[in-house]
Amino acid sequence: MGPILERISSPEDLKKLNFSEVVALARELREYIITVASQNGGHLAPSLGVIELTLALHLVFEAPKDKIIWDVGHQAYAHKILTGRKKQFKTLRTFGGISGFPKREESPYDSFGVGHSSTSISAALGMALARDLKGENYEVVAVIGDGALTGGMAFEALNHAGHLKTNLIVVVNDNEMSIAKNVGALSSYLSRIRTDPKYSKGKDELEALIKKIPHIGPTMVKVGERLKDSFKYLLVPGMIFEELGFTYLGPIDGHNIKEMTEVLRRAKTYDGPVVIHVITKKGKGYLLAEENPDGFHGVGKFYVSTGEPVEAPKVSFTEVFGKALVELSESRRDVVAITAAMPTGTGLNYFARHFPDRFYDVGIAEQHAVTMAAGMACEGLKPVVAIYSTFLQRSFDQIIHDVCLQNLPVVFAIDRAGIVGEDGPTHHGIFDLSYLRLIPNLTLMVPRNEDMLRKMLYTALNYPGPIALRYPRGAAVGVKLTPYEEIPIGTGEVLKEGRDGFIVGVGRPLNYALKAAQRLENEGISLGVIDARFVKPLDEKLLEEIGRLKKPVITVEENVLAGGFGSAVNELFQAKGLESRVINLGIADEFPPQGKVEEVLNLYGLTEEKIYLKLQEIFSKR
Repeated sequence: MGPILERISSPEDLKKLNFSEVVALARELREYIITVASQNGGHLAPSLGVIELTLALHLVFEAPKDKIIWDVGHQAYAHKILTGRKKQFKTLRTFGGISGFPKREESPYDSFGVGHSSTSISAALGMALARDLKGENYEVVAVIGDGALTGGMAFEALNHAGHLKTNLIVVVNDNEMSIAKNVGALSSYLSRIRTDPKYSKGKDELEALIKKIPHIGPTMVKVGERLKDSFKYLLVPGMIFEELGFTYLGPIDGHNIKEMTEVLRRAKTYDGPVVIHVITKKGKGYLLAEENPDGFHGVGKFYVSTGEPVEAPKVSFTEVFGKALVELSESRRDVVAITAAMPTGTGLNYFARHFPDRFYDVGIAEQHAVTMAAGMACEGLKPVVAIYSTFLQRSFDQIIHDVCLQNLPVVFAIDRAGIVGEDGPTHHGIFDLSYLRLIPNLTLMVPRNEDMLRKMLYTALNYPGPIALRYPRGAAVGVKLTPYEEIPIGTGEVLKEGRDGFIVGVGRPLNYALKAAQRLENEGISLGVIDARFVKPLDEKLLEEIGRLKKPVITVEENVLAGGFGSAVNELFQAKGLESRVINLGIADEFPPQGKVEEVLNLYGLTEEKIYLKLQEIFSKR
């Protein structure tokens, strides 16, 4: 930690520095963030790109009285360090440490809890309206990336804020990236503002010139106004924001602290909403991240000198899915793949490379992705929509109304299902079994290993209706891959016979349960283990068979217990009048904390050791 940073405990300390010290502080912040991220992992490139912007914001505004809302929040590391969490920052993303995202209960400087994209302008507008209704006086600033502007919610908020005309500042952090390279018309528009020489003309000078156009009579007034609009459309940058009702300032150099502080102070003097367009470089100050901002967006532990990971990456479920989809699509010209700004994160980068004409990245627009897939399915294509579990939540209505109600053959490949680790509660994918199981017409599968994942994908591509498969983040189990074959819909698989009771589960924790059952065999407790494979429809025949034996049945899942797989088994047993005792193991009714996957699973009793102890307790009481 550098000597200037040592003196900073709050934004008030920052305001005591001279300009050269502020510039030096920017360097020290970068060094500190790189050091901690290399040890803990985290969102490195986004935070490096906004160091100067963060300093400018805290120099100009009086947080926490003034509200600063970070969209997504993976770029807020410097903000955390400057707002009293300098020493705690070493615990970033660890179990019991500080969050990798802004979190209201963590600090009064974190005005709004975030983790998903495109929410900042809506939240900021809500705060600004509350301020106005209560007769209070403070500034509200939303900091949103150009990638997050691909999300429709951001446009809804811009449209409403422009209509209401309340005082609000929106800083557009334009680095041409979301996680991967940005897509879409807005991205191209911002790029033109960045690069076209005519956009560099001073806006104030231009508007002053326009105002000199004389108004002579009613007809000339109309001509003059139309001429003004023509000039503005031709020459004024940010006209899309101006037309939405915002005053546009920029583009400005996001690494020039003096320029940014001047513009931010100027924005405070305007009545109504203001957009400040800031140009930054993702990964700024760490050459490896500058050259590969996508690769350094989110990192595990790495060596600072080389950028290489400390641990060699293992084959992941995501990689197995991505490569399997390519193999299966060689002979299927009807298969198309869709993602929402996550081609590499979902493994669709392999598909994009092999079949670029059949790959679609829609930007951060999950709702659009699902309904677009529905339209494709209507016309005979087989869309595969690959989205993280936590982000698929954003398209819940579209899954119901546009896909399942019409019984369309869309495949949902749900990555990062279950506990995801250090990203914490905003990213754990623990609700999808519950929110998908309730939808008519939808078939829901959960593979316990990578070989089963391949078979389920093959099954899904041949299925005539809506179907979903969900799989976890991280390393695959390591089993041998066997030839593709269809799995009969709604059938389970007996992995181990038993006489004293049964474990029935789905997904990753079933592997731990199987090992626990094998350990108990040596103690004279014989448990059957069944991979249900399908959460919907259940294998009713198999479950009825074990239910009639009146032996304890333990369900295991990496999902919230409310409405999940265990609930489905409970409902079936009740409907069939089965009297076996059922014990459900899964995630409690709360938002799990951040931490290593094993640490969080252990907290909820879903590791091998915890399942073993729970089973021992259950059967020792009999």
